[in-house]
Amino acid sequence: MRAIILEKFGGLDSLVYADIPKPLPKEGEVVIRVKGFGVNHAEMHMRRGEWAEAAEVSGIECVGVVESCPGREFPVGAKVAALMGGLGRTINGSYAEYTRVRAGNVALIESDLPWSQLAALPETYATAWTCLFRNLKLTTGQTLVIRGATSSFGQAALKMAVAAGARVIATTRSRERFRLLEGLGAERVELERRDLAKHIAEAKQLDAVLDLVGNSTILDSLDMLRRGGTACLAGWLGGLAPIADFNPLLQMASGVYLSFFGSFVFGTPGFPLSDVPLADIARQVADGRLEATPARVFSFHEIHEAHRVMEAGEANGKMVVVVE
Repeated sequence: MRAIILEKFGGLDSLVYADIPKPLPKEGEVVIRVKGFGVNHAEMHMRRGEWAEAAEVSGIECVGVVESCPGREFPVGAKVAALMGGLGRTINGSYAEYTRVRAGNVALIESDLPWSQLAALPETYATAWTCLFRNLKLTTGQTLVIRGATSSFGQAALKMAVAAGARVIATTRSRERFRLLEGLGAERVELERRDLAKHIAEAKQLDAVLDLVGNSTILDSLDMLRRGGTACLAGWLGGLAPIADFNPLLQMASGVYLSFFGSFVFGTPGFPLSDVPLADIARQVADGRLEATPARVFSFHEIHEAHRVMEAGEANGKMVVVVE
């Protein structure tokens, strides 16, 4: 089968097209004929050698058709989504015509949506849904700040939060992106800054903050919350450097909550993928209740351009690759 392999750590030329053996059926796992996959920052970090683990074939998510399933967890021919479970990290991932993944990291996603739209859903929308409705327990009428909202993850979270009846304040580093976020339903857009808590009108009144900028802003996010409010750290757009000299006694207000979510836990006993209503999310997209059109669609042979666009910050939303 054709695959895109990580030949070395480094630039775009590290990704090389090659023929490798098709994965064989294995009990408890599902072989999927890949029809499409999202392009994620995690894969860029893997390509550069910035993460501890990287498989020969990258790709942390995909949509496709079940080719074989010895344990009969899914019928052959069913449309499915797969994400995490070591994909692209400890086992060969989705940058290929076929991949094999644990059954616990696969979900049915029967839908008439085109593969390009389905490919935009798994990792981004599963993670956004979990952060909003499990970690933050967001409810109608609450006020939420999303920091780093122009990322594909941020845009998905913004759309889902607005659809759930929340009031959303979004942040971005560029005034040129204000109109984009307002068009997605943000009540107001703020220019991202490390000391936003000192400038935002709702400081000490906010119900929740979804922080996708990361370690450089999470302490400031905690400063915005009302008593009982929660900040969820779920992204590192501002870099991977750790929080220096973190002292909760001096740097956290009493009565606020710090939460974390990393999508790598999907499929583990405490975080079954079945908890995420991916099929319902696809139905909402099909019915027009949720917009999930990818910002850019590439062919399988355009992976270098996809990574270039991602690295340059030119995506303006979720990018996907369709495998013909």
